[in-house]
Amino acid sequence: MNKYEIMFVVRPDMEEVEIKKTAEELKKVLEDGKATFVEEKNMGQRELAYEVKKFKTGYYFLFVVETTPETVAEFERVVRINEKVIRYLIVKAED
Repeated sequence: MNKYEIMFVVRPDMEEVEIKKTAEELKKVLEDGKATFVEEKNMGQRELAYEVKKFKTGYYFLFVVETTPETVAEFERVVRINEKVIRYLIVKAED
């Protein structure tokens, strides 16, 4: 199992309930892949460094997980087709 830091930004033009639901759906993808959560952070609404898909702000979420590369690949597949996520970044953390 490898350690990964996964950060994603959710669109700011949705209701708070829908934003949390989106984060929970993405968390479930990792849980279904037997990921172990080391850290989970809702960083709230922040200003983006530059405009992304016509948005200047977004809701940031950070997951630090220990999981397999296959689970990360499935997460990436799901997040790419999710229109509610405007940006994501997955980094393999060094121990």
